[in-house]
Amino acid sequence: MTKLSVMLLAATAILSACGSNNNNNGNANTGDKTAASNAPSAAAADTKKEVSFTIGYAAGDPATKQAIANTVKAFMAANPNVKIKDLSETTSAAYLDWLKTKDAVGEFPDLVEMRDTEVFADAGKIVELPTDLLDLFDNPPQVEGKVWNAPLSVNVPQGIIYSKKAYSDAGITELPKTYDEFLAIQEKLKSGGITPLVVGGKDIFHMGFWVNKFLIDDVYSKDPDWNSKRTAKTVSFTDANVVQAMTDFKDLFKNYVDKGWLSTGDNQTASILVSGKAAQLYSGTWMFSQIKEADPNFDFGFYAIPDREGKVNVIGLPSPAGWSLSAEAAKDADKTQAIKDFIRYFFAPEQYSPYLASVNAIPSTKEKVTYETGEQMKIALDLIADPNVTKSLAINNWWGDNQIPPQFRNWYYKLLQDLVVNDEDVASYMKQADTEYDAQVKANQQ
Repeated sequence: MTKLSVMLLAATAILSACGSNNNNNGNANTGDKTAASNAPSAAAADTKKEVSFTIGYAAGDPATKQAIANTVKAFMAANPNVKIKDLSETTSAAYLDWLKTKDAVGEFPDLVEMRDTEVFADAGKIVELPTDLLDLFDNPPQVEGKVWNAPLSVNVPQGIIYSKKAYSDAGITELPKTYDEFLAIQEKLKSGGITPLVVGGKDIFHMGFWVNKFLIDDVYSKDPDWNSKRTAKTVSFTDANVVQAMTDFKDLFKNYVDKGWLSTGDNQTASILVSGKAAQLYSGTWMFSQIKEADPNFDFGFYAIPDREGKVNVIGLPSPAGWSLSAEAAKDADKTQAIKDFIRYFFAPEQYSPYLASVNAIPSTKEKVTYETGEQMKIALDLIADPNVTKSLAINNWWGDNQIPPQFRNWYYKLLQDLVVNDEDVASYMKQADTEYDAQVKANQQ
C-alpha cells in the first residue's frame, strides 16, 4: 500500500506520495484547522430547531452510493435535529431523466448532485453555492461566471482494469504502447479462450466509457472546442476523425466484447471480471474497491490505453458538477443552514477521507486530505500529474459554448448501441447524429 497525499490547486491535481508503515485505516491527518470545526456538535444540535431536507444523487455506482449513504447516516447521528431523506436514483435510467421526473412530480431534491449544471441553472432550479462555502475549494469551475457546485471530487481517468492471471496465461508480458498493440493483446486473449472485455451496456452511462475513449483520442485531444464548432455547423459527425473514432468503437465491440454486453448491468461487471469470465473491464477508479470487495485476492492491474500514435489521453479536466442547493430549499433559512452544515461535514477530512478511499477519488478541497490507496490508484494519480498526458472531458461534460443539447448524449449512446447490434454503416449513422444534434439545438433555442 502507498500513502498518498493529494490536493487540488488551481483546478490541477498536485500530488505527493510518501511511504507509510503505519496503520491508520484511511483516517485523515486533520491538522489544527479543518472544515469539521465549522460543523455543529451533537450537544449543540440538541438545542437546535428540528429541520429536514431531501438529498438526491446518482446511484449507478454501488461504491459511491454506499459512501454517500454512510456520510448521511453519520451526519444525522451527530446532528439529531436534522433528518435527511435519501432520494437517490435507483434505476438504470439516465440520471438527467431521473432528475427531470423528480422535478415534474414536485420531488426535486433540496440538495442534489448536479451533473448538468447549466441546464438546471438556466431553468432556475438551483442557486449559486453559498459564498461561505467557497473557501472549501480552490477555483472550482464556473458556469456563466458563477459557482453552482461543491465538487464531490476531481474527474479521474478511466482505463483498462485487467486480470494479471489472464494476461500471464495469454503470454502477455508488456503493456501496450500504441492502440494497435492493445488490439494485439485482445487477439491473444481471444485466442486463449477467454472473453477479452466485459461491458455493462444495460446502463446507458456505462456506454460512455468506451465512446469517450475514442472521441477523446480522435477529436477532443486535438480540438477541445469541437462541440461548439458542431453547434455552429463548422464540423460534422461525418468528418473523418469522428467516423474513425466510431469505427474503432464498433470494431472493438464486434470483435472483443462479451456478447451479452447489452443485457449486462454496470454493477455486474466486477463479478464477471473476478470470476474469470472476462479478462478486462474499461472503467474508472471507483471500480477498484468493488473489485476488491468481490474478491479480495483478485490480482489486477490498471493502465490507460494509448492512441495509435502512442499518446495517452484521459478524462481529467475539472467540470462543473457536485452538490447544489435547490432554489426552493434556498427559500428556507433553516433548511439552507442544515444543508450548509452537511456540506461542511461531508468535506471535513474525517468524513471526506473515507469517502475518497471507498471510491478511489481525487479530492476537490483546498485542504490537504490523506488516505490509503493501492498500486492501481497510484497509476491513476500519476496519469493526472503527468504533463505529457492530455486531459479532456466526456462529450456531455463540457460547458459554456461547448455544452451539447442535454438529451443528445443518451440519444447518441443508444444510436451507437444500434450501430453495433445491427452491424450498420458508421458514416450513415453519423449523418443521423448530425440531423438529431441540429434538431435538438434548434428545439433548445425555442
